[in-house]
Amino acid sequence: MYNNDGILIKGNKDGINTTINMNKFACFEDMLLLLVKKLSKGKHFYKGTTLILSIDLKSINKKQAETLKQTLLTEIQLKDIVLEDIEKEVDKEIQKEPKVFSGVNEGRTKFIRKTVRGGQCIKYQGNIVIIGDINSGAEVYASGNVIVLGRIRGKVSAGTNGNSKAVIAAFLLQPEILKIASVIAMSPDDVEKPSYPELAKIKDGAIIVEPYLPNKYIY
Repeated sequence: MYNNDGILIKGNKDGINTTINMNKFACFEDMLLLLVKKLSKGKHFYKGTTLILSIDLKSINKKQAETLKQTLLTEIQLKDIVLEDIEKEVDKEIQKEPKVFSGVNEGRTKFIRKTVRGGQCIKYQGNIVIIGDINSGAEVYASGNVIVLGRIRGKVSAGTNGNSKAVIAAFLLQPEILKIASVIAMSPDDVEKPSYPELAKIKDGAIIVEPYLPNKYIY
């Protein structure tokens, strides 16, 4: 499913998957400008990763394909770019009933009783619990889990030591970017956000988001 702007960006264990609908753009240059702008939001997270770009290869010529690769390699500092024909893309998403998360493992935990504001960066070798919000432009890194008793609107990375079992949870999950271990996900644009707590975790090599309802019901 595309975003309204014609570009959909998702992360998985292999790198960054980006799907482009050229029908949304008047020309190649318009698409490239928007793509660079969207990827630049997570430039720090994407550095050194592989970008898998799904696009209708009949809609661009060889020169444009080379320009696309070189521009992204330079601007975003990616490790590699792989172009795939969008017609070969297979939708593997399966609709399932959301599972209930039962809790997080205990360990060293840092409690932060304030809002993390834009421009601030917090790093900790353990779990981080924030009693407040993570504002847009703020960055939080934890080798364990990140639990926010408020809203996430910035960039959050859990399991920074490679722990793929780490989770990110918040009362309102509206991040710019999420990263768990080496898997990255971006919050889709123009999508209505739920009003209940959510939890992000890795499943089948990708970050999924599900309701956080430990033995509770929403009335």
